[in-house]
Parts: sequence; structure tokens; C-alpha cells
Amino acid sequence: MTLVRAHRPRYVAVMRYLPFLLYIAMTVYALADIVQQPSDNPRNLPKAVWILIVLLVPWVGSGAWILLKLLGGPGQRQMPPAPLAPDDDPAYRVWLNEQERRRRGQFGG
Repeated sequence: MTLVRAHRPRYVAVMRYLPFLLYIAMTVYALADIVQQPSDNPRNLPKAVWILIVLLVPWVGSGAWILLKLLGGPGQRQMPPAPLAPDDDPAYRVWLNEQERRRRGQFGG
């Protein structure tokens, strides 16, 4: 008498590892983001404490970091001002007007 196993679809095997892969991705993202923070105390805790929380408290540590980042908690990185287009830059417009004035004076126009 042979035992016949039902063949499971491949996605079932992949789904078995999905939580582990998601945990790894969240942890790596959170650690990389913590290390790249410009301040020494992002989100009101030292970087070393955040790294320990993320590594020692599975799911909760990285989830808390990502949630605080999304909610814009304390220590949120400020976006640098967008560069001005040359036409919007007051210094450039002054320079451009000066060049136009010199050109008119030089060619008698």
C-alpha cells in the first residue's frame, strides 16, 4: 500500500515564508532608516536604543519605527526647499536685468 500525497500548489509553499520575508524587509528598512537619521536622538530616543528595540522586539520595534515615521512624530526629517527655477530666482533676475542693461548700453539700443 503506497501513500499518495496531494500535491500542493507552489504559492502555498511561498505563503509559508511570507511572514518571515516581511519581517526581514521591515527590520532592514527600519535599521537603515535609523542609521541614516541626521540627529542623535530620532523620535526622542538615542539611535542605539532604537536599534536594540528593532532587533530585540520582533515586529513591534520595526513596526513602531515605521508607524512613527508615517505619522510624522517628533524628529521627522524636514524636506529641503526645492531649488528655484532660474526665472524665479531673484538674484538671477537682477543679474539678467544687469546684463540686458549693459547690452543695450554697449550696442546703443
